[in-house]
Amino acid sequence: MKTIETNLPLNSMANKIVQIDELCAKAKILPVITIAREQDILPLADALAAGGLTTLEVTLRSAFGLTAIRVLREQRPELCVGAGTILDRKMLADAEAAGAQFIVTPGCTQDLLLAGTESELPLLPGISSASEIMVGYALGYRRFKLFPAEISGGVAAIKALGGPFVDVRFCPTGGVSPANLQSYMALPNVMCVGGSWMLDNAWIKNGDWARIQAASAEALALFD
Repeated sequence: MKTIETNLPLNSMANKIVQIDELCAKAKILPVITIAREQDILPLADALAAGGLTTLEVTLRSAFGLTAIRVLREQRPELCVGAGTILDRKMLADAEAAGAQFIVTPGCTQDLLLAGTESELPLLPGISSASEIMVGYALGYRRFKLFPAEISGGVAAIKALGGPFVDVRFCPTGGVSPANLQSYMALPNVMCVGGSWMLDNAWIKNGDWARIQAASAEALALFD
């Protein structure tokens, strides 16, 4: 991800918000990827990219997460690769060292949010309540991941949160699918969505990369 040329300090929260906005506008959909086998890293990323998804959130839910980030940054530099499921400072530091270009968390703690303000990477913290937004808001965060989106109220929740938080925007993740994607994206305070429906475990296990490519392209076509 190229940093936008601004007059803002590189490490400022304002500059990181600009970076997240650019990232999400380009991505539209953030595929949430968990790598179960090292040999899947490149063909899986290539299938997603061929379907139009070139901004990838690689989670650290498996032993291959950091390896995948390193491999993709080295061998697929045209992709924008972020780290997901970051739970603490150490995981954040490990993701930075692996070359991640952005950070996504499933929830937020005060310490992790503070670490995000100190990092040069933009961090998209996960929240599921107004109180959690307020904790991040006090530290300068204005972009959040609503997770798990559907369980946390989905479209109705994001509409309601738009009242008190007029300058906040969301990336709903968790339960987002082709059936409700357009309902989310119709909301003015939704900047993109996250999901894994194009990453069916059976397709990956069988190396059915063509189906992953097709599912990715079909998802992006819903934006037309």
